This record gives sequence, structure tokens and C-alpha cells, in this order.
Amino acid sequence: MGRGKIEIKKIENPTNRQVTYSKRRTGIMKKAKELTVLCDAEVSIIMFSSTGKFSEYCSPSTDTKKIFDRYQQVSGINLWSAQYERMQNNLNHLKQINRNLRREIRQRMGEDLDGMDIEELRGLEQNLDEALKVVRNRKVRTQSSTAYLLQYLFYS
Repeated sequence: MGRGKIEIKKIENPTNRQVTYSKRRTGIMKKAKELTVLCDAEVSIIMFSSTGKFSEYCSPSTDTKKIFDRYQQVSGINLWSAQYERMQNNLNHLKQINRNLRREIRQRMGEDLDGMDIEELRGLEQNLDEALKVVRNRKVRTQSSTAYLLQYLFYS
């Protein structure tokens, strides 16, 4: 008795869909292993279920990166260019932030002020005044805490 043909469409019942996925995943993994052993093929399978669960198989003689690299070479498609470009853009952005922060530090130290106009110098002055207030407040609090501690130690 042969198997009946089924219509290939999404299984609406979530329980049935999960059971079918699990059985077919097991079957495709078995077929991949058989291809590797019987035909000396290099096979890599990556699957994500509808719930996001990850499954993979890769032939023992290779790894997934080598498979992707061979795919790129044969197909002429560069799989990594978009990711590389995003990483380059992110790196350039972080370098610019680093340069700006270093310039700001130098300016707060009184260096690298030649190219600044009057508004930038006023802004720097305000920033330094605010920072000075914070330092003075912290100093006063520390002195008060120290004095309180000393009184406590001497009069206890």
C-alpha cells in the first residue's frame, strides 16, 4: 500500500504543523547524512522553525562557512558585502564620535582652540563653569562627610 498524495499548502492546525515539521526535519537531516556518507557530498542545512528554533547539519569533512564560500565562488553572489558595508559604516561613525570626543577633551584642557568662533568659545566656557560647579559641590559634600566622620570618631 502506497502513501496518499497530500496537497502542499500551509497546515493550519498549529499542533499538526509542529508534528509535521518535526518529522520532516528528522527526515531531511537523515537524507543529508546519507548523501554525505553514500556520495561523499559536502552538505550543510540550516533551518529555523516558525517558533524560531534553530536546527543545522553540516558534513563532518567541512563547515558551514566553507560551504558558503564555495557557494559564493560558484554563484558569483557576494553574501557578505552588505554586512561588511554596514560594519564599515558603523566603524566610520564610531571613529567620528571618537574624534569629536578627543577634540572636546583637548578643548576642555585649553588646547585646540584656534579654529573656534566666539559662540563655540562661549559654549565651552559654560560647559566648564557647569563642570566646575559639580566639582565644587562634590568637594563640599566630601568635606562635610569627612568633618561629620571626624566628629563622630572623636566624640564617640
